Formats: sequence, C-alpha cells, structure tokens
Amino acid sequence: MQLVLVSGLSGSGKSIALNVLEDAGYYCVDNLPANLLLETVDFLADSGQERAAVSIDARSTALPALPEHIEQLRSRGVDCRVLYLEAAPGTLLRRFSETRRRHPLAGLGLTLPEAIERERSLLSGIAPLGERIDTSELQPRVLQNWIRDLLAIGAGTLTLLFESFSYKDGIPLDADWVLDCRMVANPHYDPQLRPFTGRDSPVIDYLRADASAQRWLEDMRAMLSRWLPEIVRENRSYVSVAIGCTGGRHRSVYLAEQLAESFRGEWRVLVRHRALAKENP
Repeated sequence: MQLVLVSGLSGSGKSIALNVLEDAGYYCVDNLPANLLLETVDFLADSGQERAAVSIDARSTALPALPEHIEQLRSRGVDCRVLYLEAAPGTLLRRFSETRRRHPLAGLGLTLPEAIERERSLLSGIAPLGERIDTSELQPRVLQNWIRDLLAIGAGTLTLLFESFSYKDGIPLDADWVLDCRMVANPHYDPQLRPFTGRDSPVIDYLRADASAQRWLEDMRAMLSRWLPEIVRENRSYVSVAIGCTGGRHRSVYLAEQLAESFRGEWRVLVRHRALAKENP
C-alpha cells in the first residue's frame, strides 16, 4: 500500500496537496487524529485501497507519537511518505487576511501571529520526517505541479475521451478539441461498405489501406503526443477529443477507435460514438 501523509502549517497549501492526490486516484482523509492513523490504514488496506493520503494537522492531540506510527507502518510494508508544507509568517498572515478564514488554533485565545508560531512549534517534530516544500512564493498551479513531480504522480492522471460524431448533428458541446476527418476517403460511397460501421472489419480494412486516413492518424497522434503531457501539467484531469465526419458512422468511428488504442497505455481512455448510440441506444 502507498500512503502519503500530508501535514504542515495552516494556509501553506495542504488542501491543494490533497486535491492533487485525490485527482491522481488516492483515497483521501482530511484532518485525521494522529492516534487513529494505524487503524485507518489497516481499514483502508482491508478495503482494497492501494493508494491513500491522510492529512494530519496541529489540532491532533497525539502528534508526539506520529514518528513512531510512521515507523510501524513502514515495518509492515506500507510505502509511507511524508509531505510537509510550510510558508513564511508574513505569507501566512497575508493569506489568512485575504481569505478571512479563522486559524485552527485561534480558539485558544491567541492572536493570529501567535497561533501561527504555536502551530509551527507543535509540528516541529513532523517537519524533518519527509519532503518539505516552502510555498511562500508559489502560486497554486505551481505548487500543484511541484507536488506531482515530487511524488511522481504526473502520469496516468488524465482521463481521455475520444468520441465520434456526425457534423449533421452538430459539434458536441462538451468537446475540448474538435478534429475534422471529412477529407478522408468515405466508405459510405461504396454500396458494399455502407451498411457497416467503423468498428467492422470491411471498413477497417478499407481505411487501413487508404493513404489519407493513415496520414490523418499519424498527424493527430503526433499532435496529441506532443500536447497532452502539457495539458496534464496544467492540472487538467479530463480531456474530450471529438472526431467528426459527415454521418458519424464510418471514418470518425474508425479514427476514434485507432486514436484510443494508441493512447490507452499512457492514459485512462474512454471511447464513445454519438451517431451509433442514436442507432442502438
């Protein structure tokens, strides 16, 4: 089991870290009391969770025992990593002022600067346990990218939808990219191929032998291979690529299936065919 323990100062970006981990497929638990860590990990492991992230902050009353708990987890074979986020006092003061949120320790009768320093003192034993990130000068998007790189979770986090459609029905409103394939040779004009779809062998063989279809595939594969990693770095978790032809039955179906097969090993890939779904709901 992989476990990421997220801790650090309030206002330093722990919520951003948990969101990144959740988008990457981790089961996330926020603000867990430290004395429940072992039981929670056992429960998640028994439930079949292979990757989990747990946030523990200064409000937990069992912080001194946390280093021992981490060692126990590692001795059990749990791949436990600690991510500690911090920021300069001036930055934290500004962030709390801008968001107008209440500091978690403010209820102890402390001023905001006193609460920040008290929290830093309470967490001093956790800070040396793992990777530390000073978020003082980092914008949220940059912090997200740093966390992805640090924990090596950039790959495999994107859901990529390829959907074929008919231009006669209009462009799908949910499409991020629209690729036109109407310049490719159309099997519709062959009476023997017309009853089939782009998922049937006769049409597949026809388009595999067509130079324009193969050039189209080569160009689109190259474009997507170049730009999809950059889209992931912009913290996108879902991209829809719509491929359109006149009727939405032959060329676009075949090309959507081929593109999906090309990227299935790198991303989580879905395939949908709008025109065929209307014929066979």
